[in-house]
Amino acid sequence: MQTFPSFLVLKDRPVLVLGGGENAARKIRLLRKAGASVTVAAPNINDEIADHVAAGHVRHRATSFSPALLDGVRIAIGAAEDETENLALADAARTRGVFVNVVDRAELSDFLVPAIIERGDITIGIASNGTAPLLLGRIRAQIEALLPSRLGELAALAGDFRNSVARVIREPRQRKRFWERVFDGPVAQKALAGDLSGARSTLLAQLNAPQADAAGSVALVGAGPGDPDLLTLKAQQVISQADAVLYDDLVPPAVLDRVRRDAERIAVGKRKGRHRLSQTQINALMAELAGQGKHVVRLKAGDPFIFGRGGEELEYLQAHGIAVQVVPGITAALGCAAAAGIPLTHRDLSHGVTLVSGHLKDGEDAIQWAERARAGETVVVYMGLSRAADIRDRLLQAGVSPTLPVALIENGTRPEQRVSAGMLYALPALAARHAGDGPVLLVIGKVAATARISALPQQRRA
Repeated sequence: MQTFPSFLVLKDRPVLVLGGGENAARKIRLLRKAGASVTVAAPNINDEIADHVAAGHVRHRATSFSPALLDGVRIAIGAAEDETENLALADAARTRGVFVNVVDRAELSDFLVPAIIERGDITIGIASNGTAPLLLGRIRAQIEALLPSRLGELAALAGDFRNSVARVIREPRQRKRFWERVFDGPVAQKALAGDLSGARSTLLAQLNAPQADAAGSVALVGAGPGDPDLLTLKAQQVISQADAVLYDDLVPPAVLDRVRRDAERIAVGKRKGRHRLSQTQINALMAELAGQGKHVVRLKAGDPFIFGRGGEELEYLQAHGIAVQVVPGITAALGCAAAAGIPLTHRDLSHGVTLVSGHLKDGEDAIQWAERARAGETVVVYMGLSRAADIRDRLLQAGVSPTLPVALIENGTRPEQRVSAGMLYALPALAARHAGDGPVLLVIGKVAATARISALPQQRRA
């Protein structure tokens, strides 16, 4: 993030707009909506600006730029057709500590004017650091299509009741739950349908009813294999409403960026040889936070029920009477294999797939894998990188062909994804190339030969 998102309060604040053409007129439209006290400085102004001046909405100084025009000004906008004037404005504004925006010149600007979506009191700004204005227009159109036209009326209704709700419901978390019921229930439905009178009556009835204590809950959420765009819509919704998020080490920062900014974030990851908290401690912490009335998210890489101990956590929470839901995620086997171009099943190559853990306890595991591999199934091994030599040896001993294709996928679906492929006999050498700290998935079977190889240091196909 190269800029800090914010909204300026400009009501009755003095603002200077330099220029009298269309660019200046566009900025004046926005500034007038914000209630700014606008002065436009230009020898000549177009008809739209002239109408504003004639109506007394804008003051006009029929002059070219001089630093004195910045006296008492809060912000300034350079929209002159003469670039030398815009440059002079930018220099003088910085000298005087006045924030300046120069149209289409992000490098000269202290703030950017975003693409804007308005729904009454709801204002959404979208910026790209000045790099892609056409793209902003398309994003704005997409968001516009998603937002109900009466969203501003719902916001205004909530504003009318805000002080009353604060007086009646003094406990903050209980008050938050009340507003969640308003925006997720019949009040919002009626307001968005145009029945403002019905929405107002329903909200008043809910406010006058006894307020139950805020009940906590836990959601076991799958974060997917790493690409934040592979989060499900349900997962995105749940993490955006969380009060506390307990996340694993394998959940990347790009996914955590989707968590509500004011949510408490607690790293509880367990990697081989590195345990921040034991499973018992994690279970107790979830229960404790939910007992405080919080919406808790247990955020796990992949899917909570695929080598994520989600089943154990579900049992614990249910046994302690805590409301819990499970939000599935795209598990690593599916997401990473697809990103590497590997079909886990294929009519000509594999008629089934088996997901296994690389934490071998005895020879029985490898024998079972070998049976599936020999039968033409794909075997996907989680957490098997450090055991690559052992896995290779046990499979060979169980009769698997040494030339059976294998592939290793590191940081699957992420920008730093790396893929290598070869044959089973060379598995330890392939594993040695993946010496980073990212998660690695091992695919064993004929389909591994279809992997799209990506660059690794001094890589060659084994």
